[in-house]
Amino acid sequence: MTVIAMWAHPRAVSTAFLRMMAERGDVTVVHEPLVLLTDHGEVSVPGPDGSTVVLRSPGELLAHLAALGEERPVFFKDTLEYHYQHLFDHPERIAGFRHTFIVRDPARAIASHHAVKPEVTCSEIGYEHQWDLFELAWKTTGERPVVIRAERLLADPAGVVSAYCERVGLPYVPEALNWQPGERAEWRPNRRWHLDVMASSAFRAPEREYAVTVDNDERLRSFHEHHLPYYERLIEHAL
Repeated sequence: MTVIAMWAHPRAVSTAFLRMMAERGDVTVVHEPLVLLTDHGEVSVPGPDGSTVVLRSPGELLAHLAALGEERPVFFKDTLEYHYQHLFDHPERIAGFRHTFIVRDPARAIASHHAVKPEVTCSEIGYEHQWDLFELAWKTTGERPVVIRAERLLADPAGVVSAYCERVGLPYVPEALNWQPGERAEWRPNRRWHLDVMASSAFRAPEREYAVTVDNDERLRSFHEHHLPYYERLIEHAL
């Protein structure tokens, strides 16, 4: 079984990473199944025969991903605005997965998150949830999860992606670093979060500036102060 999980905080460039993985053509890609399940009560995921399967519980979902991974490699990514208690209650269900994490400078990520969702709460920023899951994955699998930094990915896509592939046991496919802009069906339920990657064709450092930031907003500054220690712990393990 090969199931590769990428755990991200929101606004970490993780959807672009998933788009690159989809471009490979040799991996079954599943987009944010736990987020969609939590937000909508059900999630549509690929079936083993190319069909679509609708699932309505975390247990069903994790078992389905494991079964798909028996057919060919599976890559799924999820964002950790939620704690996903099911993973902590049933760690055996993710013990056979390869766990990876992507993190981005929290000042930039928080400003980007606020721009999409001004009512964002501190817990939804996600770094604390990431660290908790990092520790769980390491303990459960006995292997230190792979961590990549979004800034390094954007600056050196070939170097970071090739190193990532080596660590998770996939061949490096340089052609996948470029793709056609456009929308994917699985992005539609939470479309507003994926506008940047829909317009993209490769990994590119964003040029956008934000009006509300951790430097000029007290609430966002408090979010940054809370999550910065978890970010700093995660990047100690980065490629």
